[in-house]
Amino acid sequence: MMKIGNLIFGYNNYAIQIAKNIQSKYDNLLIFKFESDEVRTELEEFDIEIFDLSDEWNELKEIYNMQKSIAFCVLEDDAQNIFLTISLRAEFPDLTIIALSRNKESANKISMAGANKVIPLIQTTASIIVDMLDKPIVTDALHSILYEENDLKVAEIEIQQHSYFEGKYPSDVEWSNEHGIIVLSVIDKEGHSEFIYSSKAKHHTIQNGDVFVVIGYEKDIEKFEKLIGGIVCQ
Repeated sequence: MMKIGNLIFGYNNYAIQIAKNIQSKYDNLLIFKFESDEVRTELEEFDIEIFDLSDEWNELKEIYNMQKSIAFCVLEDDAQNIFLTISLRAEFPDLTIIALSRNKESANKISMAGANKVIPLIQTTASIIVDMLDKPIVTDALHSILYEENDLKVAEIEIQQHSYFEGKYPSDVEWSNEHGIIVLSVIDKEGHSEFIYSSKAKHHTIQNGDVFVVIGYEKDIEKFEKLIGGIVCQ
């Protein structure tokens, strides 16, 4: 019987966050790396294979049921991600492809290349999620973003109208009930990041220039952005 694969193309922080999130839920997890990639000890517990962008994917056809498998295109170079997506889509019309991009422009290109879902992420967000994967709220939300048919997204929003939160701490706000979003972390002006319910975050009053890393539906994120006069950081 052919396997149903969870295939991660990339050998970086994005691969770490996805692999650790799905390893307990799904079998047949395989990570693909370039031959030139340096060893990442965090990923060596997983099955690793070498690939390059000129591969014809014959071995995948023989081992995996590609109609039921999922491919994650998480290369750090958006141009390479686009090329990889085009190559996989041309070879496997029914493969589910989830790709990451660094900005909205690249997200549009990767969608046109054939990805089923594109998630704009930046390195800061990826690192934060990696650091918090042991927290159920993060793993559940990330699982939903990756696997379910919805418009959930991860975004970074800079506070520009802190008066709405005058004198409040992040843990004082009922983010989900009041705004329909989940706030994972707050980044202060100096770039220090803290999990929303950590002791430091609990004693940090919300100020202009703070950046919230949030998960939510796109419409709720846009509404929150307008409310606090923030900018979605891409």
